[in-house]
Amino acid sequence: MTTADFATMPGHLIRRMNQLSTALFRERMSASGLDLTPVQFAVMSVLDEAGETDQAKLAARVAYDKVTIGGVVDRLVAKGMVDRRPSRTDRRAKALRLTQNGIVLLDRARPTVRDMQDELLARLSPDEAATLSALLAKATGASETRLP
Repeated sequence: MTTADFATMPGHLIRRMNQLSTALFRERMSASGLDLTPVQFAVMSVLDEAGETDQAKLAARVAYDKVTIGGVVDRLVAKGMVDRRPSRTDRRAKALRLTQNGIVLLDRARPTVRDMQDELLARLSPDEAATLSALLAKATGASETRLP
């Protein structure tokens, strides 16, 4: 295996794309005056879609482990973006939902995140960008991940 082989390995390229995506996300959020990380955006998007869910289902949908998602949720609760209360159906679980402030922040962030996606894939034609997104969804099983 040569260095050239390494530079074209899917794992390496995926890691590089993640680095680029995360850096661009942070840069665009900062420029917009928004205090939001990529994972917080994902959590808030899932909660917006679900209306209300528990932490285990949220972790599965965002593809993070429960402990890590717990820390993300803790920070969003502390910021007043997410409400956590006892579940009406399971006393052991906590129900999570966006607060009104969370909805406002998410609505403010969405256009920036949408624009950022185009910027992230600017070197690709629209057809190539669509193909890449479809292949990544297939490779990660993302199209199969829905809230139970």
